[in-house]
Amino acid sequence: MAFDRFDRLILDALQRDGALTNAQLSQVVNLSPSQCSRRRAALETAGVIEGYRARLDAGRLGLGIRVVVRVNLRVHDKTTDSDFSRWIDRQPEIQSAFSVSGDADYVLHVRARDLESFSTFLHERLLQMPQISQVRSDFVLKTLKDSDAMDLSGLVG
Repeated sequence: MAFDRFDRLILDALQRDGALTNAQLSQVVNLSPSQCSRRRAALETAGVIEGYRARLDAGRLGLGIRVVVRVNLRVHDKTTDSDFSRWIDRQPEIQSAFSVSGDADYVLHVRARDLESFSTFLHERLLQMPQISQVRSDFVLKTLKDSDAMDLSGLVG
């Protein structure tokens, strides 16, 4: 899909505030509300806009611990990877999970209420998985940047 300046402006504005109405969006990007609506719908239909959600403050919700967990598996085959992936999907503490290159097979971003609840997750669930050979956990001490926003400047020539 080719993007023009208005598409980029729409995407950029919606990254900052996905709750913008078409009237508000049209003011931000300097297009009519109907043009914004058509472009927004086209971006949604194309799958460029995957959806809209509220960004929640984990600390205020009592999820004060954030941990980056690096996992290595004993064996690498399709079944093991699929089983582990399905297990990850069922764990509410895991916010995101990545299959990576380097010294780990997977990197998990985990949120927990406190050290005790993370310990329960780690010892009673994660380390009980027979396909796991090694787990290394790094506790986040301070968040310097936490954003899903993408740099869209390269979309328009």
